[in-house]
Amino acid sequence: MRYKSQYHLAMSRLLTATLIAAGISVAGAVQAAENLRFAHVYETSEPFHKWALWAADEIEERTDGRYTMEVYAASSLGKEEDINEGLGLGTVDVIYTGTQFAGRGYGPIGIAGAAYMFRDFDHWQAFADSDLFQEIARGYQDATGNVPLTLNYYGERHVTSNTPINTPEDMSGLKIRVPNAPMYMMMPNAVGANPTPIAFDEVYLALQQGVVDAQENPLPTIRAKAFHEVQDYINLTGHITDSLITIVGGPRWNQLSEEDQEIFREVFQEAAENNTQDILQAEAELVAWFEEQGNTINEVDRDIFREAVVPAHNGNVATWDQETYDRLQAIGQ
Repeated sequence: MRYKSQYHLAMSRLLTATLIAAGISVAGAVQAAENLRFAHVYETSEPFHKWALWAADEIEERTDGRYTMEVYAASSLGKEEDINEGLGLGTVDVIYTGTQFAGRGYGPIGIAGAAYMFRDFDHWQAFADSDLFQEIARGYQDATGNVPLTLNYYGERHVTSNTPINTPEDMSGLKIRVPNAPMYMMMPNAVGANPTPIAFDEVYLALQQGVVDAQENPLPTIRAKAFHEVQDYINLTGHITDSLITIVGGPRWNQLSEEDQEIFREVFQEAAENNTQDILQAEAELVAWFEEQGNTINEVDRDIFREAVVPAHNGNVATWDQETYDRLQAIGQ
């Protein structure tokens, strides 16, 4: 799947062919662009894709054409596990990925994906801007060779279902789809549900056919993937204040000059800020939209869900130490 940055690559190739036909040295006349692959699992209708395309154009412009970038959406280069692996192999150059998936390479970075780890959006934003996140990002880079550049706000994750969920007991035995990463299972396990990993692009069909009873995602994702068409209730559990990390693969990063590394950091930071604002706006508008579609928006007492989950924060599934946890909880207080 190729998008508008491919046009620039085609023009560059046309110019090169023209120069060769004219007997002009290409090396002396034009430096061939390096073409990068940016892979993610989200729909082309979502802000993440829009700002990935924007980043591709900005990088080409700010590097004076040294780099172009193609954006591959909707799992077209593989599932989330695949594109994470591709970073180190050099088969992809840039990805969006959940902190829970990144946590497979370096445990502490997964802390941002744990249920009820953040008090609210402001706490999340303070962490994204913190020295603690930068330290964790450097730890991930040392462990994997890949470079996390920034956090993008993904939204508060809520449970959708065909029966109302008001208390943790209402989730007992509920077969709920979760992404295939342990942190996503923390809340379901804490309330006695049955977390069932299913690939993102297979969830709609799994819900429609009754393979699972429920799923959990932010409101913009529920709309983009049309999960509301096959689920009656949107239960506002807000159990994860979730993030996507923009990561550049080590093989590519190490080829960049210091000047170009700084350009990449600046561009992807700006893209993340724009993603975050778009998701916040969508969250503010979508409750009314879902109600217009006939869904029931179910407000829940999040405190009772939080009480059920917090004991697991430093339990057997934790991939961070107590000091990291305490520092994160102290941010913004």
